[in-house]
Amino acid sequence: MSAGMVSQFKEATQSARATLRPWGELLEPTALRLPSNLSAATTRLAQNLTHFRSNYALIALIVLFLSLLYHPFSIIVFLIVFAAWLVLYFSRDQPLEVFGFAVPDRVVMVVLALVTVVALVLTHVWLNVIVSGVIGVVLIGLHAVFRGTEGLVMDDQESPYGALLSDDADPSGNYTIM
Repeated sequence: MSAGMVSQFKEATQSARATLRPWGELLEPTALRLPSNLSAATTRLAQNLTHFRSNYALIALIVLFLSLLYHPFSIIVFLIVFAAWLVLYFSRDQPLEVFGFAVPDRVVMVVLALVTVVALVLTHVWLNVIVSGVIGVVLIGLHAVFRGTEGLVMDDQESPYGALLSDDADPSGNYTIM
């Protein structure tokens, strides 16, 4: 491997680590508690899904990979698609641009998820994809509901509530549409 390739690989892995939240923050055992009501549960779900989006995507991909252990051809297809995830989602620090238009991270994630599912279904492991998808959604959903959001620092761009929680909102509670 040339020195240029090594430095590009190091740069990509550092950038990939930057998009993930610290695993200690995600797995903090003291932050796990029952929500007080349904409203609190849905608020936690929305905030945690937004805040830990990259971590949850990686967890879902790991669950999917583990379901393919006895399907070598499907693992090869998965690894090719996973390389696309690394390049297009995890290792970018700038928005993806297609034909001069910035593509939001959520759109990139949804498109990559669809490509992953379609590619694996075409290798005839659709049952594995469905079962691992259900397991991933249940694991992520349970974590997102039970993980308290106290202490999470969310910037305006990742807030699921947009301007309602931004510092630009009128402190009197009057919100206007601009």
